[in-house]
Amino acid sequence: MSATTTPASPLFIPNADRAMEFAQYCPIYTPTEVIPILDDGVTVLVKNEATRFGLGSFKALGGIYAVAQLLSDTVEAQTGTRPALSDLHSDSVKAIAATQTYICASAGNHGMAVATGARLFGAHARIHISSEVPSSFATRLRERGAQACVSGATYEESLEIANQDALDTGAHLLADGSWLGYTYPPSQVMEGYTVMARELRDTFKDSGQWPTDVYLQAGVGGMAAAITYMIRLEWDVQPRIVIVEPSAAECLALSADAGQLVDATGPISNMGRLDCKAASLLAFDTLIRTNVEYQSISDEEADAAVAELETQGLSTTPSGAAGFAVWQRERTLKIDTAQLPLVIMSEQAID
Repeated sequence: MSATTTPASPLFIPNADRAMEFAQYCPIYTPTEVIPILDDGVTVLVKNEATRFGLGSFKALGGIYAVAQLLSDTVEAQTGTRPALSDLHSDSVKAIAATQTYICASAGNHGMAVATGARLFGAHARIHISSEVPSSFATRLRERGAQACVSGATYEESLEIANQDALDTGAHLLADGSWLGYTYPPSQVMEGYTVMARELRDTFKDSGQWPTDVYLQAGVGGMAAAITYMIRLEWDVQPRIVIVEPSAAECLALSADAGQLVDATGPISNMGRLDCKAASLLAFDTLIRTNVEYQSISDEEADAAVAELETQGLSTTPSGAAGFAVWQRERTLKIDTAQLPLVIMSEQAID
């Protein structure tokens, strides 16, 4: 999925109202907490996605929602009528869902969301994970009824295998990254992520305290781009936005500098969920149109951020702590007690 030139691509224009309606329809939905912690005299706001839908990651917002939208598309194509939310669990929709399979490559969390969405609506899921992914994720995927396939040594290799699988079997490819000719399914994943930005907007409107700086970690960039889009569109007070990547996988920063998609070529990072060498076309196309900056962090900085958050009672991974790692580095250069930084703790610690 690499590219050396940036093709014309459709704009990401999400239907955030639809995404929020879907999330709120879920009986276990509740906005995830924004937890204030004190770090060297500065209050840092931590959006805790480790509790999202019981799946331990923000990815739950995207994969489940995208399965619902793709299934609704199929039902509409076969019957001429798009099902209402209340009809998604009807016998007629389940009969169609039972004939559908959703395939993706994943470093773990996106696959869990797709598997959960498929099981929720009565469809099938096949998830390709690389040998880098902890074996516990394969077990969790199978517990949710998905077929888990160890495919390739890296995420990029598992993605190629997943793509071929979908071509060979006629199943739905539901990637969270996008490329030329493949943008609609990942746009639905990104649309699901807009719920996070809406929740944050409502929280800050209620408190009257808006963050001065927002740190958004990025793998292929879907979450970072979706939240950035919504911040620039809807937030009353505009913050500085920093896109955070592993120094081994700066695909978005490299692409922004070049003005076109460029793949990263670094070694394997301990930030497994962020260790993506090729950016999503939709994410790149969205971020290059907005006012953001890019910073990268080392594996050691990510580990230190995990340890610091642990002292605050927050347990996450190097990927989940990536935004906080940049804040920690900036804090050592200059402490400004007027700052109100926001970081996303994107996932729970992995056993």
